[in-house]
Amino acid sequence: MLCAMDATASATTTAMPDTERPDQPGLLVIVSGPSGVGKSSITHELVRRLDANLIVSMTTRPMGPRDIDGQDYVFINEREFRDLVKLGQMLEYAQVYDNLYGTPKEPVEQAIADGETVILEIDVKGAQQIKQQMPHAVGIFIEPPSEADLLNRLRERKREDEATIQKRFQRASDEMQLAHDLGIYKYTVINDRLDQAIERAVELIEGELDERRG
Repeated sequence: MLCAMDATASATTTAMPDTERPDQPGLLVIVSGPSGVGKSSITHELVRRLDANLIVSMTTRPMGPRDIDGQDYVFINEREFRDLVKLGQMLEYAQVYDNLYGTPKEPVEQAIADGETVILEIDVKGAQQIKQQMPHAVGIFIEPPSEADLLNRLRERKREDEATIQKRFQRASDEMQLAHDLGIYKYTVINDRLDQAIERAVELIEGELDERRG
């Protein structure tokens, strides 16, 4: 709080600039891609190399034994989640089976106001919701070299039986088609080699930042 001054001093006082506020708002980046394409590995490297802010999604699903609250997800109950929706405090959300998942608005808006680069790793439908509210968000869609390559990657993970893999593959194929149909992604990065895909994504975001700096 400013201290009171005498009349003579106050007559010559001028407003000081707010040095704590950035010259321009930050950048919101949406990273999406089908299951098995490597988007999480790319996202984590983007956060590390760009010193970006990764906003953690909220969910009503039960916390698993390996989950870390605030790192994997922010775990809240259904009533709290639906209250945030009613108050307009979710940028995007969806119900997946019996659980709700979504991106809280306040930490995203605050980080952008502070001039930070914010990265969200979300699916195509979530990206569509966010672009409606924040049209200046930059979308990057991660794709495999081919659908056959993606199917092989899903099999190589050896996490599921073939029937489950086929269902996941079909959802991935549908998501890639939806991403192209909606036209909400400014860039597409082909993840043929992970290191090259990371470099390309970093270059794209740095280019966006340079453009904003003029």
